[in-house]
Formats: sequence, C-alpha cells, structure tokens
Amino acid sequence: MKLFKNQWSNILIAVIILAMIIPGIRKPIQIFANKLLSFSPSITSEEDRKTIASYEWVLEKNNRDRTEFSSFEGEVVLINFWATWCPPCIAEMPSFQELYEDYQDKVTFLFVSSEDHETVRGFLNRKNYTLPAYRPLSEPPQPLNGKTLPTTFLLDKNGNIVIQKVGAADWNSESVRNTLDALLQ
Repeated sequence: MKLFKNQWSNILIAVIILAMIIPGIRKPIQIFANKLLSFSPSITSEEDRKTIASYEWVLEKNNRDRTEFSSFEGEVVLINFWATWCPPCIAEMPSFQELYEDYQDKVTFLFVSSEDHETVRGFLNRKNYTLPAYRPLSEPPQPLNGKTLPTTFLLDKNGNIVIQKVGAADWNSESVRNTLDALLQ
C-alpha cells in the first residue's frame, strides 16, 4: 500500500498524458484549460498603439453578402480571427457571445474565419451563437494579422488598435466593457 501512495503523482501524470493522446478527450480538456487560464486582455498604452494602414479589405458574410471593411470606418470595431477546430477560439466564444448581446448595436463585431460558410454556420448554430461570421476575400490591412488563432483586435473610431490579443481571453470582463464604453463616448 505504501508503494501505491508514493506513485499517486506518477499515476496522475500518466492519466493526463493518456487523456491528451486520446483524440475524443483531448479537445474538451484543451477548451477547459483555456477557459480556466483566460484573463481579460490588456489595453495597449496610447503611445504604443498602431493604426491600421487602410480600410481596404473585402469580406464575405456568412449569408454570402459581400462586405467592404471601409463601410465600418469611423466605428468601434472588434475583429476576431478564429476557427471552429481551434480549442482556444472555442474557449473564448461564450464571453464574446455575452459581450455581443450587450454591444451589438454600438460596436461592429467581425468574427473572421477562413473556413467554408457551412462549417462556420453549423458550429454557430450548434452552440446557439448569434455572432456575425465573415470569410476574408482579400488580405486584411496591416498590421491586422490573423495568422495565429485566435487573434483579436479592438479598433477605436480612428482605426487605432486599442487591444491586440493573441490567444484566448475573457472578453466579457469589466475591463473590456469599460474600454468599450469609453471608446463609444
């Protein structure tokens, strides 16, 4: 029995490794871990903020309507690059949904995925999300780079990047809400 007590940590590590190897278990564990470790994103100081190069970017909404990013010039815009297969992306979606429900009439939300519309629409419907999904038809303006998923940008009305976050975050935090409220004034 003493031998068994000394091996608890080894057994626990072995179980965790097995759970991470078995595909059906790995994704839910990764999503849970990302939710657990997600904090509110930090705000970029005013002197370190970059401005987007232009509003030249073409997107296609999930209903296949073509959207020009230039139509959002002068608005507060939240852009999230994500994918349905990405555990950190899935982990932060509930906080985005809550934020979207409260700010959808005040802030422009763009959830950009390179996946086909049917895949994205199926994912959003299964999760009961009403987030506006888009697919890029051209390259985003610099420095908006969504090559690492998830990557999220919050732009002020002048196109300055107020928040740039790579990785999962808690977007429904008091800090983000206060930032949005300040940008909307």
